[in-house]
Amino acid sequence: MLNFNEISLWRGPRELLHDLTVSIHSGEKVGITGGNGVGKSSLFALILGQLQADSGEFSLPPQAMIAHVAQETEALDKAAIEYVIDGDAPLRRIEIQLQQAQQQGDGTREAQLHGELEAIDGYRARSRAAVLLSGLGFSEEKQAQPVSRFSGGWRMRLNLAQALMCRSDILLLDEPTNHLDLDAVLWLEDWLRAYAGTLLLISHDRDFLDKICNRIAHIEHQQLTLYRGNYSDFEQARAQRLAQLQAQFEKQQRERVQMERFVERFRAKASKARQAQSRLKALARMADISAAQVDSPFHFCFPAQESHASVLLELDEVATGYGLPDENSPLLSGVCLHIAPGERLGLLGRNGAGKSTLIKLLAGELQPWQGRRNEAASLKTGYFAQHQLEQLDAQASPLLHFQRLDKMAREQELRNFLGGFGFHGDRVEEPVAPFSGGEKARLVLAMLVYQKPNLLLLDEPTNHLDLAMRHALVEALQSFDGAVCVVSHDRFLLNMVADRFCLVEQGKVEEFRGDLEDYRRWLLEQGRESRAVGDDTGSRKLKRQQSADRRRAQAPLRSELKKLEKQLAVASGGLEKVNAVLQDEAIYSPENKARLMEMLKKQGQLQQEVNMLEDEWLQGSEALEQV
Repeated sequence: MLNFNEISLWRGPRELLHDLTVSIHSGEKVGITGGNGVGKSSLFALILGQLQADSGEFSLPPQAMIAHVAQETEALDKAAIEYVIDGDAPLRRIEIQLQQAQQQGDGTREAQLHGELEAIDGYRARSRAAVLLSGLGFSEEKQAQPVSRFSGGWRMRLNLAQALMCRSDILLLDEPTNHLDLDAVLWLEDWLRAYAGTLLLISHDRDFLDKICNRIAHIEHQQLTLYRGNYSDFEQARAQRLAQLQAQFEKQQRERVQMERFVERFRAKASKARQAQSRLKALARMADISAAQVDSPFHFCFPAQESHASVLLELDEVATGYGLPDENSPLLSGVCLHIAPGERLGLLGRNGAGKSTLIKLLAGELQPWQGRRNEAASLKTGYFAQHQLEQLDAQASPLLHFQRLDKMAREQELRNFLGGFGFHGDRVEEPVAPFSGGEKARLVLAMLVYQKPNLLLLDEPTNHLDLAMRHALVEALQSFDGAVCVVSHDRFLLNMVADRFCLVEQGKVEEFRGDLEDYRRWLLEQGRESRAVGDDTGSRKLKRQQSADRRRAQAPLRSELKKLEKQLAVASGGLEKVNAVLQDEAIYSPENKARLMEMLKKQGQLQQEVNMLEDEWLQGSEALEQV
């Protein structure tokens, strides 16, 4: 049990926690949430003894073993798997003592130590470490490579594996998914659900928190409140409290309007189409989330540039890679992909499959080695990737970054715009060098939004963003008129934004028929196949051929659906305007009788047209599901 009794914690002149009294019981899995800078990481430092409380007392069982992820890793020559095994301190202690006993020729002591090794299941340590590394994306070859060979993100994975290797009673994880891709996140989720100890988890991934945690500790206004249930339960409880404040409740209702419009045309017959049904489920969940986030400091939207092109960007039998084509093999080949206005595409694939390579190809940062990359004259791309955070001018302020973007803009307009991304007052004039990763990510996103793209290419956009900012980003993407192509390990974002998925696998890009639960099952199946005797080459070719045949059969249906969606948008917009006129009391005065009759007739015609187009869209969706 972890006991906090009247704890107050200060960092410099700022009080982070005030009079905290709470107990966390053995075996509980607690998600710790709150905005950036509220004291989540400082709470971990207090538990680890790296910080002392300014007042009050903290206690935990004296023999409790605490595991946490180291933030730095030396460039060691030690093999990755040996580095991970180091996380099992009792094992390493016995191994050292065993070596000493062997050198001294003490057979009795050797026998005793072998018994201790057996008792802690030490003979399976290498196997346990290999399973951890494999789950986090390390191939057997990479497991034997020295730590010094890995980049910063991969070293963080090694640190995570080392923490999981520890025989811990208490496990502290601070944003463990930040350096993982989706398949590693799914694996880690299953591992943590089976973890028998007490887990304290800082995360901004709501689906991850939902699947793992049975308590939520939310920090705001120097207070920590412990809620029962998972993150969705917490959002509902918080939404109910905030909804009591009428002004905030009205604000939440206004923000829901755009989400309701998103699925309005499918409302009556959602059961007939899988896509429509999933969107209604997303709306139902989004309503509670919006209510819980009404006091969010982040509010912005993507004002798209209008494009009259039917296709914004097209890849035709493209192959590409890094370095020189004559000296290297392509990472992707035979890629055929087109992105039309309004497209919502999520990219799936295992680590190293080439998702980021495909995004760079779409962004124009990589050129085709073969095939053609065609872009519309009206294309204006907004590309977000982690390396762009490093390209910010460390000595320039957020305001100066924007003044360089738009020399004609008024300073107050830029300040107002930056306010929507949480930059207020003097903060807009401070250099970005000491900014947190989340603040830098917000600034890069703000610069991207300001340039009004009609195609957004997002490579892990939620890394470092807190839950409030992630919610604001999802809302903005939902109302964005342009096209979106996204790589993310955040399943909530993918579920809320993507209408279709592509799978990047073995150098190919194929349509993925299914949702993220289907993808989880696909990963499990692939794991089983990889453990079997080898794949049949002919079978793989047949599957690729079948996928290509399916795409060709689906193409005309997709084209027809897009045409129906445009017609439906026009008819629905006209109906909204007529309904707005009919809501005006003046239309029912005697002198406006002719106008009223005209509007009522037009309403009936437009409603009939909307119903007909909905039926056709749903029939087309069913036909597409069957192909």
